[in-house]
Amino acid sequence: MRILITGITGFVGGHLVDHLVSAGGHALFGVSRNATWPPVLEHLAPHAKLFACDLCDRAGTEAVVREVRPDWVVHLAGYANTGGSFRDPDRAWRENFTATRSLYDALAASGVQSRVLFVSTGLIYGEPDRPDEPCDEFTTLKPASPYAASKAAADLISYQYTRSPGLDIVRVRLFNQIGPRQSADFAVPNFARQIAAAEKGTQPPEVRTGDLSARRDIADVRDIVAAFPLLLEKGVNGEAYNAARGDSYQIQDVLDRLVAMARLPIKVVQTLEPGRKADTAVTSADARKLRAATGWEPQIPLERTLADVLNYWRSI
Repeated sequence: MRILITGITGFVGGHLVDHLVSAGGHALFGVSRNATWPPVLEHLAPHAKLFACDLCDRAGTEAVVREVRPDWVVHLAGYANTGGSFRDPDRAWRENFTATRSLYDALAASGVQSRVLFVSTGLIYGEPDRPDEPCDEFTTLKPASPYAASKAAADLISYQYTRSPGLDIVRVRLFNQIGPRQSADFAVPNFARQIAAAEKGTQPPEVRTGDLSARRDIADVRDIVAAFPLLLEKGVNGEAYNAARGDSYQIQDVLDRLVAMARLPIKVVQTLEPGRKADTAVTSADARKLRAATGWEPQIPLERTLADVLNYWRSI
């Protein structure tokens, strides 16, 4: 397959390329702003051709599509900072909604018959309809941040474009995925970074954190990207599929597991921000539809994922 990946140089994009290279038999192409690999992904340079393109530039995007003529498109690119979206909602909407619409218009104008996987987020559900019950694909969308709202709009327009002008688009909604190479802007890699720094003696033997009471459905990013080609092969045009482990973990428990892996005693210093409302947390996700459609099952236990994340931060 000829596969075009937007956002290829990001965390999920890099792991997707690793997976596709391991599977073999694909010609890989990617879109990023400056067509350069970050140092941590330089090993992928021989395996995928990069194009510099702002997806909001429809003409430039169409030119890339016409050159690549992809069989599959995996649309990962977008703004992914929930907290930052409150400070810069215009950017979140531009990079999530406007860029997605521009990509679809470019595909339609090109005449290239591509199958698209739109990568959405479980945060579009917001607070679940029924507390303590998993969210499925029929759960009402109640996004609680500009990030989630802009992704919800892009998710919905993805369906609309399957009706008119008739693109072939499958949607996958990701929950919390973690793994090596993830930015320390996120909770679990931030904990691991602090533990690794304490082991090296570059910071005190402690982890500073905020509220640890939330529960998250956490899966290994390497399991998640394995679902992508299965959905491109077997997913139904216009349908949405949750991709998640199906179990929830309290962040306190996840941190405790990481601390137990440390090579020296670690103190947890928790600081709660007065008046801050906790981020929306989907207790757990119902991914039975994905399993039934593709046979996908997560393979990597949480303990191994946490060890790999910690070892990654120890190595840099």
